[in-house]
Amino acid sequence: MKTFIMDNGIKVFQYGNPVETDAVKGKKIRKDVAEVVKPFFNEENCTIDLNLKKEDVVYGFGGNLGGINKRGRIYESYCTDEPSHTEEKKALYGAHNFFIISGETNCGYFIDYPSRITYDVGFSNLDSLNISISGHDFTLYIIEGEKIETIISNFLKIIGKAYVPPKWGFGYFQSRWGYKNKKEVLEVRNTFVENKIPLEGIYLDLDYMEDFKDFSISNERFDCFKEFVNQLKKEGTYLIPIIDAGVKVEKGYDVYEEGISGDHFCKNKEGNPYTAAVWPGQVHFPDFFKEDTQKWFGEKYKLLTDSGIEGVWNDMNEPAIFYDEQSLDEAIDLATESKGKNLNVFSFFDLKDKFCNLANREEYYRSFYHQVGDELKSNHEVHNLYGHYMTKSASLGLSSLLNDKRFVLISRASSIGTHRYGGIWTGDNCSFWSHLEQNIKNMPSLNMCGFFYTGADTGGFGNDCYGEMLVRWMQFSVFTPLLRNHSAIGCVNQEPYAFGDKIMETSKKLIEARYSLLPFIYSEYMKSVNQYKVMFKPLSFEFSDQLSKQAEDQLFLGNEIMIAPVCKANHEGRFVYLPEKMAEVSFGKDCESLQIKNSGIHYLDYGLEDFKFFLRKNSIVPLVTPSMNVKQLSQEKLKVLAYVESKAEYNLYDDDGVSYQYLQGKSFSTNIKITRNKGDFKVEVSNTNPSIKEIDLTIIDESNNVKLKKIKL
Repeated sequence: MKTFIMDNGIKVFQYGNPVETDAVKGKKIRKDVAEVVKPFFNEENCTIDLNLKKEDVVYGFGGNLGGINKRGRIYESYCTDEPSHTEEKKALYGAHNFFIISGETNCGYFIDYPSRITYDVGFSNLDSLNISISGHDFTLYIIEGEKIETIISNFLKIIGKAYVPPKWGFGYFQSRWGYKNKKEVLEVRNTFVENKIPLEGIYLDLDYMEDFKDFSISNERFDCFKEFVNQLKKEGTYLIPIIDAGVKVEKGYDVYEEGISGDHFCKNKEGNPYTAAVWPGQVHFPDFFKEDTQKWFGEKYKLLTDSGIEGVWNDMNEPAIFYDEQSLDEAIDLATESKGKNLNVFSFFDLKDKFCNLANREEYYRSFYHQVGDELKSNHEVHNLYGHYMTKSASLGLSSLLNDKRFVLISRASSIGTHRYGGIWTGDNCSFWSHLEQNIKNMPSLNMCGFFYTGADTGGFGNDCYGEMLVRWMQFSVFTPLLRNHSAIGCVNQEPYAFGDKIMETSKKLIEARYSLLPFIYSEYMKSVNQYKVMFKPLSFEFSDQLSKQAEDQLFLGNEIMIAPVCKANHEGRFVYLPEKMAEVSFGKDCESLQIKNSGIHYLDYGLEDFKFFLRKNSIVPLVTPSMNVKQLSQEKLKVLAYVESKAEYNLYDDDGVSYQYLQGKSFSTNIKITRNKGDFKVEVSNTNPSIKEIDLTIIDESNNVKLKKIKL
């Protein structure tokens, strides 16, 4: 074992010879450090036991299932294509090995290891968090701190600053697997325009490709693609196409031929390109662990950027595998052998399972290899890094191809460190009320692991959504940095206009509310990235009472607002817990109203036609007039809502929203200070943003007295 310490006091314990994972960017200084936990090594793996007291809360694990408090479940860290996010599932698409145990003291743990880790968080033993690492070579980081947010901040600093999309990436996006041609995409866009529903862009699923081939465009369904992309972009609508990890095996296909000639594909044990099957049938997988392969694949995005594309969606990069030849042959042989036989319950289920369990077997991942430095390693040994390096490849390619212009990039698979290259969405969820609730609970955990540009498929990807569910989901998704309504082929359409006029008008108002809040959301995003702090946090990060610890469907966004969405069917409201006095904000037809609520439990009337959140005491939130897209969004007149008992201050961050000049500190600031003085309010504004010309203030105090003020700049 080697021990280190980092600049911010994080203790580092290195066991064996770990693979470089690209997760930690902070500097480690070799120093003797007393071992805090004692790993137990057996022949094949390693276990760590951490004590859990009754009052301890466990936070973290990023994009996995369960509550904000992770106790009472088993989790696996092994990137998995798992479309069925049901209660018994242990692993999803990300491998996010950072967690905090919070009780009398707080301590954070990050296990830097690229293969399977299993966490038994008080499931088998209420008093223990048991960790099983499927190997001996890993690095353990232990982050001590008095406050939870200090621990998180110190962790975010060592893994590096997060990716920042262009400002248009914070708009509203429509998507569907099944927009099968240019005409259908245009119909969607035109229907939004005709109904004056704001729209930033449309994601293109597999339908735009020729025979599911990466970096190909169907001339039959998407002819004159470049002209189509640029015309829509000129009108303020961006197209964001999908790219999958598997490259189709096909003679004459340029990506396949280049991959073979450049030795860019993963190998089997015989040293030949490994073959499995995904959407196009047989595919090879690029070996993204090789820097020359990252560069080669990244340059292939040129086909898209030359057509005007400025955003990409990477998918199927766990990597997902439908089957390989041997497993499919075995299943077919068993079916042939079973024909004409009288199958009993056991033989029937053996046959059924042979086909149902074809996908994503661990034996596949043990059967192909990556060139990791000077060594060959099976995919299983470094499995959780595959999607990470595909995202890095895309980021490097798009950065080069688009020069100083920011781009939208999201990935399905990820590990710690991927946040520096792109965002993620939470994968193939379903139109279930439980998945809306899971979306809420995931946001703080994802932020803790560095992922800020994130959100779920609003309305649900699989199964049939309906109007009430879409509206309730939208009432939450209005706040998430990534706002995409996405659904699967074979399910009902779930565009805002798909459920009749009433739902369309309600959804339209919610999307308009998103654009009203967009400068605030962008400001909070940038502050979180630059200041290494979470954007979404549970109440328990600030309040230690029992009700705050148990309120898992309410979140703070920044320091200003609390979100309390309705996530149950057939409810006209919900009970909400206020740990302190707050102002209930309701968006009306032409204005916003504020009403003070005392701390405690309240029933919140929250109909489908409403949009509500809570403004915290001594807080300010800025709004603007909504627009059809970010290109048309004006900040000339800033509307400010404030709840002031003594003194409130808000600093609205802004930048050009397009370039990387923010990294050189080139940004704008609008600082608003409101001080209460003998029943009146003194307002001070310091502004460097040339776009803002006027500020209209609505200020409420604890007695529900409202003052209106107007300031010309």
